[in-house]
Amino acid sequence: MRRVTRRAFLRGTTRALAAAAAAAFVAACAPGGRPGGVPAGTPLPTLTGGETLRNENSPESRPDWNVRFYRAFQSLDPEAWRLTVDGLVEAPGAFSLADLRALPADDQVSRMVCVEGWSAKASWGGFRYPALAELVRPTPEATWLYVECGDGYYEYLQVSELQEPRVLFAYDMDGEPLHPKFGSPLRLLVPYKYGYKGPKTIVRIRFQDSGGAGYWSTVGFYSTDGYIQPGIDHPLDLGGRRELEGGEVTQY
Repeated sequence: MRRVTRRAFLRGTTRALAAAAAAAFVAACAPGGRPGGVPAGTPLPTLTGGETLRNENSPESRPDWNVRFYRAFQSLDPEAWRLTVDGLVEAPGAFSLADLRALPADDQVSRMVCVEGWSAKASWGGFRYPALAELVRPTPEATWLYVECGDGYYEYLQVSELQEPRVLFAYDMDGEPLHPKFGSPLRLLVPYKYGYKGPKTIVRIRFQDSGGAGYWSTVGFYSTDGYIQPGIDHPLDLGGRRELEGGEVTQY
């Protein structure tokens, strides 16, 4: 039997830990799975049985973007999909994509900044928080949103954050319905926060009187607020690198 020296053991352990850390870092912008499974009452996503979504750098359809998901899963069927909204609201419901498209619409160009150090921009179409609030009528005690996604990822955001004018629930990207790789049927854009604070493939929104730490804040060195910090950005659509001052990137 080959004897393993202490130095070799430590070297192997270090490599294993580094590999685990790298795997978590690659997924950092993406939705992830909630430990212990989804809460009781959460509807199971409807699958297309076709496209499997996973991490992908510069996909053929959009080479100026990276795709990030916590784990591989099948895309959701937009026709069968429903957004469940419950919790501290007077009018809970399960809303189809057609229901959401009937809300007052808005659009914007904004850049998604990933904590990995890259960013990408697009033109987005969807609805603002006030339209959702008018639909479901949150109670005065509802100060937080718990958001859950089709792959089990979850995040918490304050209602006051969603009321910021540039926050958008998006169902279109560059004039077309969201592609499954980019968050179909519905994703949330919070341009002044890192991408991990913008859940995609959303299936449930629950209004609450208290918040918590989102998935990546419980398993990695990620802030619970997710504000974009000063640093270096590598914009995939522009090439090169540039310095970030922090907050939303308004120079596209």
